[in-house]
Amino acid sequence: MYLGRIVSAGMTTDGKPFIAYRVSSRSFPNRQAKKGEGEAAIIPKEGFETDIFKNTYIAYNCIKIVGDKAIVSNGSQTDVIADKISLGMNIKDALTYSLLTMDYEKDDYHTPRIAAVTSSASGKDDYECYIGIVTDEKILVEKVGYGEAVFISTYECVDPEPVKFTARNSEEAAQLIFDGGSFAEFEKPVTSAASIYDGKWDISVLTP
Repeated sequence: MYLGRIVSAGMTTDGKPFIAYRVSSRSFPNRQAKKGEGEAAIIPKEGFETDIFKNTYIAYNCIKIVGDKAIVSNGSQTDVIADKISLGMNIKDALTYSLLTMDYEKDDYHTPRIAAVTSSASGKDDYECYIGIVTDEKILVEKVGYGEAVFISTYECVDPEPVKFTARNSEEAAQLIFDGGSFAEFEKPVTSAASIYDGKWDISVLTP
């Protein structure tokens, strides 16, 4: 099954907050995830830089860390959500505002925008996670319960689906969403990025 881009968020099976992202692509497979300071970006591989002139939506920050919160998405809404959170907006409102104002991508496929935000947690009371999507037909922002994990995708799974996220660290998380567990059945993986909170948000990326 082809799902396109995939966002997963919540808590791992051993109780650590996480976010994870995978690019699956039929049209633009020559991309990679690159890690920076407190962020990760999806960019064309060397030799394919001109692909951005064919589709401006294929390069963007997919992960940003703002304080104790981690943001993940499939487009430039990552930066908008991060900006709103840095200005003091709560997670639900930042996610809803950004998806509502940016809307789905105006490409040939009306690609939905998907995103999630997870906070670090020393206990249930200070933990928060939301995941959302905007398509050409709907907008949805949903809370993810403490101890739970879900994923959502641009195609097929356009409502949050529960998932067992068994990774123990960020490197394993990037591998898991790329081709492990339930994600192994989904076609055409290209690259991935993930972060698990274990005292700090540590980002890992994977490009085979």
